[in-house]
Amino acid sequence: MSVTVLAAGRARELPADRRRCGDSAYRLLLRHRRSYLGRKAGSDGFTGCGSGSYARKHNPSVNFSDLPATTNLRFTNFPTTAAGFANLPTVSLVDPNLQNDMHDGSIQTGDAWLKTHMDAYLQWAKANNSLLVVTWDEDDSSQSNQVPTLFAGAHIAAGSYSEKITHYTVLRTIEDAYGLSHLGNSASVNPITDVFN
Repeated sequence: MSVTVLAAGRARELPADRRRCGDSAYRLLLRHRRSYLGRKAGSDGFTGCGSGSYARKHNPSVNFSDLPATTNLRFTNFPTTAAGFANLPTVSLVDPNLQNDMHDGSIQTGDAWLKTHMDAYLQWAKANNSLLVVTWDEDDSSQSNQVPTLFAGAHIAAGSYSEKITHYTVLRTIEDAYGLSHLGNSASVNPITDVFN
């Protein structure tokens, strides 16, 4: 499933040389006086198809031509302190490069990247009414296509849940949390609610 689902509620491969217009969760957040920033490791604000370990298909905010360029930031600018985390926008999308997101690199490399780069935010989120969602876009192409999705932060009931989670249900959860309209296929699924206490 494409990371673009988290933005538009539809799975579609976009031509590398074409940006699309239309509603996205990012645009709806901005319209409702919320904020959004995307941060892609290795992107350096790049909007082309790919460069080194950067892949545009994993950086959905560049696929919407009417979003401000300021929503496509380098991960090197992601905050590392409590004061910085407190100034994050309503929703931030962080996507590692292909080596660190376990596409081309190992699981151990991806785990190390998460611990090094996201643990400080996770610890802050637990104490500051914030939420970290970690999800993958595909598995090993097996029949069951089991993709882990982790919710961590304040008000999360720790445990393992057997319900089917998709990018559509994650998007629906975000839309409902901020009173946004439901985009694409997120309109026909239920939000994730049982993880919250």
